[in-house]
Amino acid sequence: MKARPPDRKAQARRAVLNALKRARRTATRAGVELSDWEGEFLGSVEDRIQKFGRAFADPEKGAPGQALSMLQAAKLKEIAAKAKGEKKSLKGPRYKRWRRPRPAPDGETEP
Repeated sequence: MKARPPDRKAQARRAVLNALKRARRTATRAGVELSDWEGEFLGSVEDRIQKFGRAFADPEKGAPGQALSMLQAAKLKEIAAKAKGEKKSLKGPRYKRWRRPRPAPDGETEP
């Protein structure tokens, strides 16, 4: 008997529901107070995923097999980081190119 391939939509749905629960649980355990908007966001996204299997209707906002749009996933990451107590920082390879070049130690500029 052949094994069926896993259902990618169901996997994405379960993963997002677990991430939502994990973010809420982490915030509760750490004593971090989520704003009203963040709590409402987590609740509404969870309801839509349970009801429809995905939290967005416009196919241009995310991949067909995903349960969250790109912006919803980014917001969920921000809420999870807030729950963990992580600070936002502009350090990293993405922002490195925006810095001004430092002058050479001998006072000359590099070409």
